Amino acid sequence: MSVVADVLVGLVALIHVYILVLEMFLWTAPRTRAGFGLTAEFAEETKVLAANQGLYNGFLAAALVWGLVADQFQLTLYGLVCVIVAGLYGAATATKRILFVQALPAALAVVALLIAR
Repeated sequence: MSVVADVLVGLVALIHVYILVLEMFLWTAPRTRAGFGLTAEFAEETKVLAANQGLYNGFLAAALVWGLVADQFQLTLYGLVCVIVAGLYGAATATKRILFVQALPAALAVVALLIAR
C-alpha cells in the first residue's frame, strides 16, 4: 500500500479507537454527552448499549490495524467498506454528521487504497 493509503487507513482506525473510548468508557461524561446531544439520564440508561457499540467500533479498528500491519489488501478493504456502511447507516438513522466523521474518511482511504493497488 502507499504511504497516503496507509496514513488514511490509520486515521480511520484511530477515529474508531476514539469512538470506542467515548462509547465504552466516557459515555456518561459531560463532554461526551454534549457531543452526542444526550441528557445525563439518557446516557446513564443507555451506557450498556453504548459500550456494546464501542466494542464493535474497536473491532473495526482492529481489522484496519491488522490489515495495515499484515499488508493485507482484502482485509483492509473489507474493514473500510464496513466503516462506510456503518457510517451511511448512522447518517440515515442518527445524525448526518456521522457521514463526515466516519464514512467520508473511510471512502477517501478506499480511493487511496485502490489507487495504490
